[in-house]
Amino acid sequence: MAGWDIRPQGVQGQLRVVGAHAGDLSKALTALMVTVSEAAQAAGTAVPGAQAVTPLQGPVAPGQAPLSRAAMGPVAAALGEYLKERDKDFRSMAERTEASVLGAVDATNAYCRGDLEAAEHAQNAAKAVRLDVLKHGRAHR
Repeated sequence: MAGWDIRPQGVQGQLRVVGAHAGDLSKALTALMVTVSEAAQAAGTAVPGAQAVTPLQGPVAPGQAPLSRAAMGPVAAALGEYLKERDKDFRSMAERTEASVLGAVDATNAYCRGDLEAAEHAQNAAKAVRLDVLKHGRAHR
């Protein structure tokens, strides 16, 4: 491929920007998990108050409350199913971001070494990723 003009410093700057956005995405997903968990706990249950907690068997350290598990209501169950279904989408976002960053690094490093064939291969591999498959969560690893 002729006509390459990569500025490694520019690539590095863009990778910093992408890294910052990836960090923001990670924080947003963590906040989503915490918020949905809090919403599930606050939603309540469909059982009477005395049955809302199930005692569990097992040893308890002296001075600690007995082991128990809160009952899960229909809203909490639905939120759990929602997150379970979205998990593959969240993983896909992270994997796609990581693959893109690593591909850019590999291509730039190959370019800097003067290995234009390897750079072209890395660029073509990045182009070959099927976004439609990743978007719909049907990617197979």
